[in-house]
Amino acid sequence: MWSVSSLFSKTTTSLLYLPAPSVLLNHLSSSTFIADTLSVTAPAQTLSKVEGDTLQLTCEVSRTTAPHTHLSVGWYLRSPEDTAAPPQELVTLSRDFVLRSGGPYRQRMAAGDLRLDKTSATAYRLTIHKLQPVDQGLLYCQAAEWIQDADGSWFAMTRKQSEKTQLRIQPTDRDFSIQVSTERRSFTAGEPLELRCTIEAQNVPERFFSVSWVFSSSPVAVVGPSAVPVLGPDYVARTAAGQMTVTKESENVHLLKFQRLRPEDAGKYICRVTERERTPTGDFIDRSKRSRNVQITVQPIKSNITVSMSSNSSEGLEGSVIQLICLAHSTTGSLSVSWQLMDKQATGPAKEVASVDQAGIVQYSPVYRQRASYGEILVEKVQANTFSLSVYNALPGDEGQYLCTATEWLQVNTEPQVNWEKIGDSSAAKTITVKTVESSFMVSASSRTPSVTFGDSFDLLCLVKPRHNPRVPTSVTWRFKPAGTGADDEGQGEFKDMVTFTREGTLQWGEQLLGLGTRTTVDRSHTNTNFRLTVTRAGRREAGTYQCTAVLWRINYDNTWTRVANRTSNLLGISVLQPVNKLRVQKTNQSHVYLEDSRVRINCSIASQTSQESQHSVLWYVQRATGSEADELLLRIERSGTFEYGAYADEERLRRRVQAERPSNRLYVLTLNRAEMSDSGTYYCVVEEWLSDPDGAWYRLSRDSSGFTQVLVKQPEVRLQVDEMESNVTVAESSSIRLSCSIPSQSSRDSRFSVSWYVERSEEEDNEEPSEEERERECVFSIGHDAVFGNGNCSPTEEAGPNSRLRFERMTSDQYSLTIQRARPSDAGRYYCHVEEWLLNPRKAWYRLATNNSGFTIVSVIQQAVPALQSVVCSNDSLFYFIFFYPFPIFGILLIAVLLVHFKSRSNSKSQEGKNGAPLLWIKEPHLSYSPTCLDPPALSLHPGSVD
Repeated sequence: MWSVSSLFSKTTTSLLYLPAPSVLLNHLSSSTFIADTLSVTAPAQTLSKVEGDTLQLTCEVSRTTAPHTHLSVGWYLRSPEDTAAPPQELVTLSRDFVLRSGGPYRQRMAAGDLRLDKTSATAYRLTIHKLQPVDQGLLYCQAAEWIQDADGSWFAMTRKQSEKTQLRIQPTDRDFSIQVSTERRSFTAGEPLELRCTIEAQNVPERFFSVSWVFSSSPVAVVGPSAVPVLGPDYVARTAAGQMTVTKESENVHLLKFQRLRPEDAGKYICRVTERERTPTGDFIDRSKRSRNVQITVQPIKSNITVSMSSNSSEGLEGSVIQLICLAHSTTGSLSVSWQLMDKQATGPAKEVASVDQAGIVQYSPVYRQRASYGEILVEKVQANTFSLSVYNALPGDEGQYLCTATEWLQVNTEPQVNWEKIGDSSAAKTITVKTVESSFMVSASSRTPSVTFGDSFDLLCLVKPRHNPRVPTSVTWRFKPAGTGADDEGQGEFKDMVTFTREGTLQWGEQLLGLGTRTTVDRSHTNTNFRLTVTRAGRREAGTYQCTAVLWRINYDNTWTRVANRTSNLLGISVLQPVNKLRVQKTNQSHVYLEDSRVRINCSIASQTSQESQHSVLWYVQRATGSEADELLLRIERSGTFEYGAYADEERLRRRVQAERPSNRLYVLTLNRAEMSDSGTYYCVVEEWLSDPDGAWYRLSRDSSGFTQVLVKQPEVRLQVDEMESNVTVAESSSIRLSCSIPSQSSRDSRFSVSWYVERSEEEDNEEPSEEERERECVFSIGHDAVFGNGNCSPTEEAGPNSRLRFERMTSDQYSLTIQRARPSDAGRYYCHVEEWLLNPRKAWYRLATNNSGFTIVSVIQQAVPALQSVVCSNDSLFYFIFFYPFPIFGILLIAVLLVHFKSRSNSKSQEGKNGAPLLWIKEPHLSYSPTCLDPPALSLHPGSVD
């Protein structure tokens, strides 16, 4: 815990807080004070709100006090009428981070209508939901900075207030009005009625209203604020039956809806609305209002029923379906329908077929009851005013005039005793004609492809007319006579059954099977009128004459079958021809240039082929760039996917580098990995198309070649550059000479370099500039591309060893440096570096691609007149160690040996071995005192013969 005295600053001139006198006396001598850094800001503004709105205000509180202090931030409200009255505390965040509110606002804070949020390090936001008139006044933010003394007590060093916000609140109008609306007020029994009660008031969602529906002084329903209706005793059954609904459409709209009005529903309807409001004392008061009377009249139902009748067809075949639809129009009550059948002239007596009562129950007459049990007669109530009569497997006796009579009824009372009152009826008639199946039964055969290509497919269609009912099914048989057999050939010119669609819907294969039955498929349409025979991959054995026969059957009541009619189609002749060659290979000529060691891709694209089932053999050929006469086979890919190398692949060692791919069905790719210059030439492919006959034997149909692809493989372009900037360097004797060699550009990222430094010295001693011939070039240092010293393009004059003055460094892949230590006057001259760029060819052999020289670095060495002993010693590492390091160990060993001999020769006791009583058996190693001018640790250097 910090004390007050420890939190004071000596550099502050203003005093904000004076603690207790005893504490103040203890700190007056030190003259320590805390600066006032508290800042409380909020914009001065005037706001106008409506009662029930939301208010948000933000206050910025900041401080920069170095000691540990606490803040308390609060919002206060001052009444505009009584300025002398103390301000009302809204909400405060205390120094202990406890949120509290003033007495009148505690309940609103607990309900979540009053909040204080810290939105950032310095921002405090006040939020008041559901504003009330008592919230009107001057709002401001007040902050205090607290500090704790050594005795644990807290003191407010400073308090500051923000600018005030003038808040005006407009009270809401608590009055409300009611309005009941409906589209019209005159209805007919059975029609729907909708009554809407609309509450017009402010802030309806935040107020509590209950709505009561009243009919002729009798309660209908009461809807409270929870929107759950409480029904009157006379309307519970109607609501449960779905004939009446009471709902709350929105916050201010309530709906009363009758699905079907009754005559007793006529009368006066009113809507009564009651609002329950809570006073500030906690009591509740109710205020009620009622709407004007809405007079509803309900007229009795008058029948305007009309009946219309339609059918799927006025004329049908024997065994087809007769479907009659009886539709009643302009109805308001329930319906019952009766079906009757008379002769076409309507002269004979009518036969009762079936009837449907008001509840939708169907009753068949005794004449048609047996057929109805088999499902041949079906009467249904499709909708409330729609009825149907279906006659399946129609017979000739089912033709005549059908009469539909619809009767309209009105239910006069509800359960348990239901009584019906007849309102009216109406009738309609429809004449139906039934034809026998033999008169229209026809069979025909057709084919769109009388001539097909060898290996293709063809379809044969047998069309049976007309479409028959499943109760009168058809059996269809396909028959076949092979080509080459004539009518004069005994026993060979007869048709043989291939496949039969039986009347039960199953398949029955005959004795004549095409393609061993694996290439022949049959199907039929869902209408049983189209029977298809499909032969896939036709061959010579499928050529011939085809015919289909059809037999019409009828099922009887005892589930026996009767053969009605038999028809035979026309003859179809099918010829099978060999396919036409459509193989085309892309013949575009191309020319590509590749760098050595790159990947060469050559495409062979098939533009078209004879069949989707074609398979290909691909042969890759190459014409050498040297002018060879014959094209040499590089690779052969069989249709099965196996491949065979040619003699050229063995000769040029391409087996490991050649790669064949087939990215798609019509694209073949030849890839040469790690291309060499010897791979240059002209490449092309030859494609052979193969097809399989229906018996599974493969034969070559055609052959075609692609265009030529000219491939040129060359070495990378020379881009080697060495920094050619010239410079002058002047150094003192015995210092270091640093020579740099920079390579800003190289031909390949895989390049390696051989670097050598040369020096040119002049033999003339005068000041004239010697010519190029007068200079002699001497190799100073060399490192090969394999990073071995002395393995470059020259042999250095100075041999490698621990005493070498040369230090080589390679900072980056393109920065080299050579340092000559302990410079001599003879080291003066013109230095430059010679760079050779090496690359690895695909056969893993290094070759030199390019060479280049850097600019000259002219080095001058200033000779000292008389070298001092100190510089001589420091310039030679061996002399330095000989003088300052080696003598001490030698002298130490000799001294220890003398002491040991002396110790053994003495015969006195231990107490007589020395004055201090300690044996002199060790000697402290002398400390080397290094000169600050020359005895620095020798620099580490990388001598020739090793590489980092």
